[in-house]
Amino acid sequence: QVQLVESGGGLVQAGGSLTLSCAASGSIFSINTMGWYRQAPGKRRVLVATITRTGSANYADSVKGRFTISRDNGKNTVALQMNNLIPEDTAVYYCNADGAIRAYSGDRWNPRRAFSSWGQGTQVTVSS
Repeated sequence: QVQLVESGGGLVQAGGSLTLSCAASGSIFSINTMGWYRQAPGKRRVLVATITRTGSANYADSVKGRFTISRDNGKNTVALQMNNLIPEDTAVYYCNADGAIRAYSGDRWNPRRAFSSWGQGTQVTVSS
């Protein structure tokens, strides 16, 4: 009931920049944490960066100082600005969000149950 749609992936040379965007839609009451994960060929999916509703960000050591995560709570969107890209950043990047789905009762919207959703992924390829 909550859909995430990513955009912004592509092919870039080492040292270049890309910005990924993700928009959440559906029966959303609130979103707690939004984040980006990536999965390289033959490897498991790993955390890249997360950001809480209040703006507290967390980064993987491998991207600190190069990537910046941001979000717009009013639009339910999260972005990942990636600078100084290196070939090791090549992966499929996935957006994730967790929060509460809403239901209407008692003349108001209320949280119904928790959700955790993933986007379909967007490919980022960094050439050397």
